[in-house]
Amino acid sequence: MPMITTATSAEVTRAGARAAVLPVGSFEQHGAHLPLTTDTLIAQAIAEAVADAYGLLLPPPITFSCSHEHGSAPGTVSISSTTLTAVIHDVAASLRRSGIPVLVLVNGHGGNYVLSNIVQEANVDGPAMTLFPGRADWTAARTEAELETDGHDDMHAGELETSILLHAHPDVVRPSWESADEGGGPRPHLLIHGMQAYTRTGVIGRPSLATAEKGKRLLDSLATLMADHLDALGLPGR
Repeated sequence: MPMITTATSAEVTRAGARAAVLPVGSFEQHGAHLPLTTDTLIAQAIAEAVADAYGLLLPPPITFSCSHEHGSAPGTVSISSTTLTAVIHDVAASLRRSGIPVLVLVNGHGGNYVLSNIVQEANVDGPAMTLFPGRADWTAARTEAELETDGHDDMHAGELETSILLHAHPDVVRPSWESADEGGGPRPHLLIHGMQAYTRTGVIGRPSLATAEKGKRLLDSLATLMADHLDALGLPGR
């Protein structure tokens, strides 16, 4: 499947999807071994797996988001939380007008805290939106894929993210991934000081533990876990 869908409007009509799955990534530093588009590529890979498994519409990804904690790193581009909120509100409204009332936000960047508020507000009058993967989904997928790290110690450009890209886009992973491990330790003031206070290289995690097989198992597990979210939204799985 191409990075951006090539489906026609007629094909979307015939498919009759009742929900869309929107990848939300970022454009930010991921050390020396992963590209600025890492979170977007990962969100897209998860969204593709989910869309294929459940017959959902897959719009193009949102690439710029809230990466302010990486703001001092060359190449990083951020938009404000209010801009991201407005974009998602507009996308959701547009999809509703075209007959798709439910939206799944696939978030690839941990700093997009505002997405939780967007989803919570969207569901005031009934189920209409979900945020995926949640913390419990990531934990379950890590266990299923037999990752050696947890979400705290492997926060950024580590075992999980490198594994998914080794599987989905191995050509973008630079050879230095095998020696890029860096531990960030406690990060009590991340929101104040940003990532530069806790890592020399931009990495917090152990990419040396990554494998393409782990990446495949992570994506397979997440596709299965999506069924629970669709059930909560009142949509039957395949």
